[in-house]
Formats: sequence, structure tokens, C-alpha cells
Amino acid sequence: MSKNDQNMIFKAAGAPQLIPAEVLARARRILVITHFAIGDFAYMQGCFRALKRAYPDMAIHVWVDERRRTADRTQWPHLKKYAVYDWLDASPWVDKVYKETYAPALRARSIQEAKEQDYPVLLTLTNLDSHRYAGLARRIGRNATVVGLRKVTTWRYDIVKQLGYRHLDASIPLYKSAAYKDAGVHISDVYADWFARAFGIETPVQDRFPTVDIPETWSRGAREQLAQWGFSGTGARIVFVNTFSKCRDRCWPFERALELIAALRQAPAWRDTRFIVNVVPEELARARQLHAAAALPGTVLFSAEDNFFQLPAILGLCDLIVTVETVIMHLANAVRVPVIALMRHTTPEWMPIDRSLSTIVWARAFDDWIETIGVPEVLAAIEEHGLPGAERAQSGR
Repeated sequence: MSKNDQNMIFKAAGAPQLIPAEVLARARRILVITHFAIGDFAYMQGCFRALKRAYPDMAIHVWVDERRRTADRTQWPHLKKYAVYDWLDASPWVDKVYKETYAPALRARSIQEAKEQDYPVLLTLTNLDSHRYAGLARRIGRNATVVGLRKVTTWRYDIVKQLGYRHLDASIPLYKSAAYKDAGVHISDVYADWFARAFGIETPVQDRFPTVDIPETWSRGAREQLAQWGFSGTGARIVFVNTFSKCRDRCWPFERALELIAALRQAPAWRDTRFIVNVVPEELARARQLHAAAALPGTVLFSAEDNFFQLPAILGLCDLIVTVETVIMHLANAVRVPVIALMRHTTPEWMPIDRSLSTIVWARAFDDWIETIGVPEVLAAIEEHGLPGAERAQSGR
């Protein structure tokens, strides 16, 4: 990364914070507007923790904007159950969450509700359409201090974007993934920098690692689920496999997960291994057909349909996780389970933060999708990683 890139991305030492300390000292509440996913919150929660510690009497409200917003009522039940809401609701660092942004009328109602809060400070952390979210923030807080991400562009005549950014009192340059190639910069560093620029707070490096506090209800439920599958007390290792992501270029064909399991079971050391294959709810029907046809012993399908915490609770009981680059990759680090991560080259800043527990299998070429990774490459990575936790498996969980 060049020195110019570093100056654009990271807060220079001694630079003034964008939201004045005296404004924050008087603020009873602030609003952070974002469209982040679960993976974003995995690394941003440390920043919220640092902010809450710096200003314990200030309520932190979060607006999660649903970019899949639609007037199609048939889509609302799925959008309403977005798993990140469960995690935000349980967070001790977030006091209020705006969740009803998935339908036009509900979003309009939420805007009105937010206006009535009379926020003195709004921060927009949106890497897509950042100029439009600057306008939304100003619409909510007409007299507020508004700070947000701003795309660095050479488009001199892009009037729409320029007008949108005029709603900001101060801005933070939006980072570019290309600037991080071979630079060793992690997304958690970027998020910490955003909060340092905006609030003048530092998020210690150790606090940037993802953590997840799983309520006992869901931990107990996960143990009971393993017992129902017949996986408890057998001494067998448990491997979790996930091929699904929201983005098509980050998905691995589900059939390859079954092929991977069949290949592993051919090896004597893996023959008795139990496998949990993750499936998103909308793909369950097809996955069940393929799973039944494959007839793989010791293999079950799993989907966290009821609550976000079902997922990390199950992950924490496994010995190895094989996944494409999605939230499961980051939650593996959070629950301290070794992970084989299938990744593209285009977003190196999103690699798992705990390299001691993570092995990465890269797509073959820079622009390749994850589907270009073959089963033999994943098998080689698993062999290189070695057999997962014998002591953990023998403990009976």
C-alpha cells in the first residue's frame, strides 16, 4: 500500500476527530446508519464496545437498512427474520435497532420515528450508495452533526453524488479492497479507523477479534440437537461444512460438499467422522433431495431457522469448519474452532483474523469465483491442517 493510500484510509496521528468531543458529551443518543451484514458486526462490535465505554451515558441506536427492500409481501417474512437482528438485540453495546426497513411503507414509518428522536449526531457507515445515505441521515437529523463515508472519485461531473455528499458535515474516505492486496490490512482495522476518525476513540487490537456470547438456551439446544443426531458421546470428530453465501461468486456448489464428505470417508482416519452440512432455508428442499440421493452415513443437514445463536452454538461444538467466505468463516474464529476457508482474491481484507486457527484455500485466479476451487484442493488443505481435536472429540462435548 502506498503512503498516499495509507493517509486516505487510516487516521493520521493527532488528527482532530470529526464529531467534536463537546457534542458527544452532550448527546443523550446517537444514530448509526448502516446496511451491514452479520460479518460486519462480527468485527464492528468491538468498536461499539469502545464507544460505549468512552460515553457510557450515551445511547447507541443502529439503523439497519435492508437493501433487498420490496413491496412484494411474500418476501417480507424472510426479510423480517434477518439473523443480524438477533445478535444486535442481544448486544450490550447497542440500545435500539431499527429493523423495519424491508418494506417501503415500514421504512417511511421508521424514518418518522427516527426524526422524533431528535438525534444530535448521525454517522453513516455505508459502502454502497453512500451519497444517498448521507441524504437519509440529513433527512432524519436536519440540525444534527452528520458524518459519513464518502467515495473518493475522479468523476468531476457526477452531480448527484456531489449533491448527496453536501449533506455531510465531515466525511471519511471509503476504502478500496484493491489497496489492501498484500498489505496485511484487515477489515477490523478499517472499522477501527472509522470509529477513530469519527469519535476519537481507539479500539485495541485484541478487541477487534470477533466474539460471540451465546445464551445458555441456545447452547443447551445445540447439545440436545447433537444428541438427537446421535453425535454425542461417540468419540467421533464433527466437521461442519458450508457452501452457501448471499453472493453468487462466493458460493460453492452444494454437490461438492457431498463429494468432499464422500472422499474424506474413504480415508481410515476420517471414516467415523460426523458431518453437519449447513443449508440456507430457501435451498433446503433441493439439498434434502441431493442428500437423500447421496446416502452418506453420519451426515445431517442443518439450518438456523429460528435464531441467529443456533449457528454459533452448533459451530462451537464442532472440531473443524469448512466454509466459503461468509459469516461462518468469522464465527469459526469467534468460537475458536479451526476453519478451512474458501476465498476469492478480490477481498483479502476479509480473510479470517485468527491465522493460527485458519487455513485459506484461494480461488485459482484473481477474478475467479469460489466455484473454481476443486474438491482435491480442499482435501489437500484439510490434510495439511491435520486431524482436528482428538481430545475435544473424546470429551463427549
